[in-house]
Amino acid sequence: MGSRPARAAFWEQLQAAGVTHMFGNPGTVEQGFLDELRHFPGTEYVLALHESVAVGMADGYARATRRPAVVQLHSGVGLGNGIGMLYQAMRGHAPLVVVVGEAGLRYEAMEAQMYADLVGMAEPVTKWATRVVDPDSTLRVLRRAFKVAGTPPYGPVLVVLPADVMDRPTAEEAVEVSYPDTSAAPDPEAVRRAAALLAGARNPIVVAGDGVHFAGAQRELARLAEVWGAEVWGADWAEANLATDHPAYAGQLGHMFGESSRRITGAADAVLLCGTYALPEVFPALDGVFGDGVPVVHIDLDTDAIAKNFPVDLGLVADPKRALALLADALTGAMSEEQRTAAAGRLREGGARRAEARAAAARRSREAAAAADLPHVAFAEELARRLPADSVLFDESLTASPDLFGPLPAAEPGRWLQTRGGSLGVGIPGALGAQLAHPEATVVGFTGDGGSMYTIQALWTAARHDIGAKFVICNNGSYRLLEHNIDQYWQEQGIPAHEHPEIFDLSSPAIDFAALSHSLGVPAVRVEKPDQAASAVAEALGHPGPFLIDLVTGRGKGR
Repeated sequence: MGSRPARAAFWEQLQAAGVTHMFGNPGTVEQGFLDELRHFPGTEYVLALHESVAVGMADGYARATRRPAVVQLHSGVGLGNGIGMLYQAMRGHAPLVVVVGEAGLRYEAMEAQMYADLVGMAEPVTKWATRVVDPDSTLRVLRRAFKVAGTPPYGPVLVVLPADVMDRPTAEEAVEVSYPDTSAAPDPEAVRRAAALLAGARNPIVVAGDGVHFAGAQRELARLAEVWGAEVWGADWAEANLATDHPAYAGQLGHMFGESSRRITGAADAVLLCGTYALPEVFPALDGVFGDGVPVVHIDLDTDAIAKNFPVDLGLVADPKRALALLADALTGAMSEEQRTAAAGRLREGGARRAEARAAAARRSREAAAAADLPHVAFAEELARRLPADSVLFDESLTASPDLFGPLPAAEPGRWLQTRGGSLGVGIPGALGAQLAHPEATVVGFTGDGGSMYTIQALWTAARHDIGAKFVICNNGSYRLLEHNIDQYWQEQGIPAHEHPEIFDLSSPAIDFAALSHSLGVPAVRVEKPDQAASAVAEALGHPGPFLIDLVTGRGKGR
């Protein structure tokens, strides 16, 4: 291949990597390589008005496709704006390739305006961060970035592109990215040992995370739970790893407080961990997570996750899809007929009990919403009736999620994406990314009134690029999750309950989300009463472009 500026070779490499979208917000130091985009019409630049929106869109796109998505940020100030969402992507193992421009190597000693140690800034929130210092290594570094981001455990990668390096010529050839095959099977003897450790359990549990999703191991997880008669609990679980109406699905372990998780894990007499580590709460338990003498087996491709915080009896570094299938077979052989009968009974009885609990919770939600004259349950039921089968749901509704998602059909793998990582504001941009990944699908993104205001300018991007996702702002006039968390804190600390802090309230002044959405180019309606739900759902789903619903789910102090 002939010599050309590295800024042009950059796009050739992205093309060779199959990149069709770049999410970003432009700056002066990136203008050289961004100007070259006019010669590469196969890649669309999706313009965001804030860097957190660009990273959030890429996160949703990468999660929906399970392929690396490309983000462009501007120098130290742009990277700084995107750090929170990069943390979200790192915690959620989203494969992102983030490119950041800088003025040039020749200015490094000058402490010039906007200079920053970009690699140092990014290292805590990326899987790998590096800087191109020679034009003849530009494409090699980019290919490595794609490989690192797109190899389990997935994660964001940062590449700094100095402008003077990008302006210099290179003859380096653009070629496809080489990704390693990670579908490694565990040693047969190790699988037999795992089955022997687990076979005799009377109260077994599986703690599973998104490593199951990334391995495409949802069916294998379901089969193992059925064979073993085990409850399946989620931890670091933001994907549809097991249908919520499966008889083994028991719910999510505590995201915030480890004591909530310990009550479940400590009662088990055998534990299988897969695709997560033990345990990813904000305030984790420091000891006693598993009972004394309880066998613990851990399956993961991520060697760092295995025995990260607590010892295990057996750790298998293997592809969850293959390992779970082999372990289910081995358990079938290791369990006696009596044990297999008991497992089937546990699954049947536990499934019936959990189904009844879900039905009772749905009844209570419906009754509470009716008593308060709130529309969210009626809205969810109407949405469930009208949603096409190929719908994709992006859930950042947090405290409203149980009421909203209870009536919705159990999600297929890749069709229900939940927030993770704790960075508020991913709901709207994440839904945009998922819509670009699945242009044929109906995509609905849910967020809260507080979370939406972190990235509300993403609606402008939806209008500009005519991205037809639908958005639901769950509006309770407060940071309701903080209210729930401080309630638990008071209880744990023996502090008498009292009025929630004023800083949790968002109702004064009230935000007119419908007017705000209209000003950014997206039509919207407000739903305050149950009898408004049906028409709002019909209008949103019938509109060919983006559409927003301001859904009242609670009353703030000023309402």
